[in-house]
Amino acid sequence: MERLIGLDLGSVTCGIAISDPLGMIARALTTVRFEPDNYEEALEKVLAVIHENHVSKVVLGLPRHMNGDIGVRGQVSQEFARMLEENGIQTELWDERLTTVAAERILISGNVKRKKRKQIIDQMAAVQILQSYLDRQSGGLKMPF
Repeated sequence: MERLIGLDLGSVTCGIAISDPLGMIARALTTVRFEPDNYEEALEKVLAVIHENHVSKVVLGLPRHMNGDIGVRGQVSQEFARMLEENGIQTELWDERLTTVAAERILISGNVKRKKRKQIIDQMAAVQILQSYLDRQSGGLKMPF
């Protein structure tokens, strides 16, 4: 199985997580930075990561309001998914509600200092997105050890 990546797309950064070759575990990979709202630049940088890591599929976080509606940020993600697909990349949008909050809690519980948290929060949110997708694909089953 080829690897999958998870993306947490923001307005100036995109956190990227990658799966293990078996598609069971997500880990932080990198954060790409781009000019504010320049999603063509973001696309170019994400495509480079995809090709470098032989990725077969992208799981892109879809921001939704708590009531499930899709706002402006969600529309940006939908457009970015379309751009990826136009470049031959299989893409799935994945509900990302509260992933950044969960990532922040994990980092705080690990005693990661505020400055360091700010540097890696996007990657950790991408890990949350990808891991929830991987867990759903495996039926939520965990290894018994």
